[in-house]
Order: sequence, then structure tokens, then C-alpha cells
Amino acid sequence: MSQSWWKGGVIYQIYPRSYMDSRSDGIGDLKGITMKLEYVASLGVDAIWLSPFFTSPMDDFGYDVSDYRNVDDMFGSLDDFKALVDEAHRLNLKVIIDQVISHSSDQHEWFKESRSSRDNSKADWYVWADPKEDGTPPNNWLSLFGGSAWQWDTRREQYYLHNFLTSQPDLNFHNPEVRQANLDNMRFWLDLGVDGFRLDTVNLYYHDAELRNNPPLPADEPTPGGIHRSNPFSRQRHIYNLSRPENLEFLKDMRKLMDEYPGTTTVGEIGVDPYSALERMAEYTSGGDKLHMAYTFDLLENESGAEFVRGVLKEFKEKAGDAWPCWALSNHDVQRSATRWGKNEDPTLFPAISLAMLMSLRGSACLYQGEELGLPQAEVPFERLQDPYGITFWPEYKGRDGCRTPMPWSDADHGGFAIVEPWLPVDERHLPLSVSEQEDNKGSTLRSVRQFINWRKHQPALIDGDLDLIEGTGEALMFTRSCDQQKLLVAINMTGESIFVPYSGEIQKVHTEHGFTGRFVDNQIELPPYQALYADLP
Repeated sequence: MSQSWWKGGVIYQIYPRSYMDSRSDGIGDLKGITMKLEYVASLGVDAIWLSPFFTSPMDDFGYDVSDYRNVDDMFGSLDDFKALVDEAHRLNLKVIIDQVISHSSDQHEWFKESRSSRDNSKADWYVWADPKEDGTPPNNWLSLFGGSAWQWDTRREQYYLHNFLTSQPDLNFHNPEVRQANLDNMRFWLDLGVDGFRLDTVNLYYHDAELRNNPPLPADEPTPGGIHRSNPFSRQRHIYNLSRPENLEFLKDMRKLMDEYPGTTTVGEIGVDPYSALERMAEYTSGGDKLHMAYTFDLLENESGAEFVRGVLKEFKEKAGDAWPCWALSNHDVQRSATRWGKNEDPTLFPAISLAMLMSLRGSACLYQGEELGLPQAEVPFERLQDPYGITFWPEYKGRDGCRTPMPWSDADHGGFAIVEPWLPVDERHLPLSVSEQEDNKGSTLRSVRQFINWRKHQPALIDGDLDLIEGTGEALMFTRSCDQQKLLVAINMTGESIFVPYSGEIQKVHTEHGFTGRFVDNQIELPPYQALYADLP
């Protein structure tokens, strides 16, 4: 692969806890992932992204790190990770890992020392503040998990900031020692051979040093991306506790580190900032001296269809310019796209065409484990819920467990994921959609997605070509992708009705190797239900 393999690449996200259990304890682990890497490679993807596997109390399933340089016993050992990297590289797969550096666990040694007194060596490594005269928190900032973002500590007799759980105190990036410590931890993993980082909540590193109150959210403004309206966090404009301008200099320092390791990459999650998310993406990826890519939430919303996607692409071009996005339809935090977008569509045909659409856009693409199988959102009964977010906001919001259930490898008990009861139940509807069941089915979602990805790898326009929308095509999403080597016409029908679109332009070649059956006949494009046309243009 070239050093810019990530540009236009397809990244496969693995949630380690739910991928494969190799130790018969009901929890996925690193050895289990390594066992399944040949399957991942067969999909034709370029890289895997591993959600957190670091030492953690698991209050937020690994997004509360207590040791940034070690593997939690639940997932195995550092040697297991090294073996995973070696096997991935043997299979020509790059390895991207999460970095959760905006906050740590309250069990991290840094925080234990920080909270011990007001004058220790790490006293200023976290965000501490005195109470107001009446004892209340220093400002009105709210946690994404509900309630105040400030927690009282009896030892220091001060509040500390936590944008998430109270056990996830926020690090103070205004302190240069904190910034350097995080860069040193990243270097540790780069030296072990990782090829990049997915940066959790990359726009939450800095806070307003003056601790000014956030204003209320005007009624006509959208709520922060992915935040349910039942959450009071949705009622503020978060201009002082996220997306602060100071972040740019730290991202430049991070890029300098990455540039020491040619061929590595960064993809930043720009979360809960709908007011300027696209502008932020452009800002964070511009100039070649900050992030390589930014993870976009635009297609993780409930709205779908050709007109919606056209609107996203128009707004992206207008506001984000040359920013390089990493698009996704599903991940470990949102309802699976086969349910969210496909609830009224044919479940055997819609998932493949929606993923073809995703991987036809300008940018890189991220597939979430099981998405290649067309898995619907799992139903998890309240008594089996694990996600503190879902438990808090039940029943209006059921949390994230429904997209985190174990990967179904066969129709055996527990989907072949484990031989004991897994940490989350396997939805019975997932068993007939398992890997083994679909491998033998020529028309399955798995085989369709695999065929498309492997065809896509040989279309230079789909890797890094420009995108130009074609207007006035109704329910058909149409655009061109263009680069020096190729100009490609793309026409996609994500509906259950046939679509006919007049087209008077000259077509050089209609591709058929991708598995979709769109045709060009008598100056019109014919798109059967859930089908696409890809054609070379002069």
C-alpha cells in the first residue's frame, strides 16, 4: 500500500468485546479477533479499527482508561496485541486503534495523585474548580450522560469536570505536561506497529479557561449530533466546553508525531457539535498539518433517502470544502443502519445498496462489524442492559447495547460467538444472517458487499476522485466521480421501486463486475429496486 492508503480506504470497525470469544468467558478478546482476521481480509477492506481494549474499570466499556499502555486482562495481554498486529500486517491489513485522551478513568494513577491534594505534581492535570459561594458547581456545563458536568471531591474540596460519567474526569489540556504525556502514550503504540488512531471526541480536549456558562440552545437550532432530546445536554449551545480554538495547536503537535511514522493516519471523531461540525472538519483537516481525516456523523441520523444524501453532500461541499471525511452508516453508538434507514425496506437487498452508496462517496468509508451481514438492531431486554447511558434514559432511549451484541458467526448457540452465555444476548433474528449461513448463499448481503469492495479497489475515481452531484434525478442518487485516470457515473436506487432516469450523455462502458444490475438503454438509465449503475464516461 502507498503511504496515503487511508485516502479512500475502507476501514472495518471491530468492537472487541463482541467480536469473538476465544477464552469461553462470554466476552470477546484480542485472540478472538486474530482468529477472524482472514475473514476480515476476505472482505477486501484496507484496515481494522479496534475500539478500546486498554486497562479499564469498564464503567463505560473501555472509554474510561486507567492505563494507556496496557491491555485489559478481559481482552488478553500486550503480547496478544502484538500477535494481532503481526497477523493483520501479514494479511495486508492496517491497524487503527482508539485513543481516548480527552478524559481518563478516575482509577488512573494520574487522577489518584491529582485528587490527593491541591499541591501535588499532578494537581493541575485535571480540570478542577472552586464552588460558587453557595456551594454549587462553578458553571452550568452538563454531562452527556445526564446532570451536571461537575463532581464534588471531598479531598480537595473542589469540583472536577467530567463530560461523561463521574468516573471519567477530564484532563486539562491547558497544561503542557498533559499534552506531552498523551503524545508519549501515542508514540508507545506507534512503536508497537499500529498504523493510526481513531481519536475519540477530538473536539473535547480543551475547555474554556474562564469557565463561562453555555447559553441555552435556541428552539430553531438542531440538537447536538446523536444526543436524544430527552437528555438535558441537548438544551445548551456548547460553545465553551467543546471545539475550543486552542485545540488546533495540539492537533499540529500530534501531526508532527504522526509524520515521524510514514504511512500512519489519524481520524478524529468530531462529536456533539451540529452548529459548526462541517466547518470544524475543514478546520481540523486543512493544511496537511493536523488530522488526516475527520469522522462525520452526517449519515448517522435517522433521516435517509436520495434527497437527504444530496442535501448532506451539498452542505459538505459548501462548508467543508476539501476536508477529507470518513463516512459511516453505523457504529457502536448508534442504531444499526439496516434498522435505522432500512426499517421500511427489503432487508435482503437494502443493506448492500446502502453500503455501496456509502463507499461511492468522496472520502474514506467505515463499516461496522456485522454491517456486511445486514444485521438489524438487536432487541435487548431491560434486565440485560449493560450501557449506563441506556439504563439512565430508558425507555425513551434504550442506549447502545442493541448495536453492540455479539457477532453471529453461525446459527449455533450464541451465534458461534461463545460456548457460554455472552455478556449481551444474541438476537435470534441474527442467526439466519450469520457469516456461515451467508457464505453459502450466492445472493447474500455478505457476498454482495465483498464483491463490491473488491471491485471498488480497482476504480481510481472511487478512491480519491472529486464528486459532482447531478440534480433533478428524484429518488435516484446520481453523481460523477472524477480523477486523472477515470470519470465514473454513479446512479443509485435505494428504494423498492424501479426508477428510470433520462440520460443523454455519452457512456463509454457500463461496469457489471460489482454485482449490481442497473442498465443504460435508449438514452435512459434503468435502476431496478435496490440497484445501481456504474459507468465510465469519456
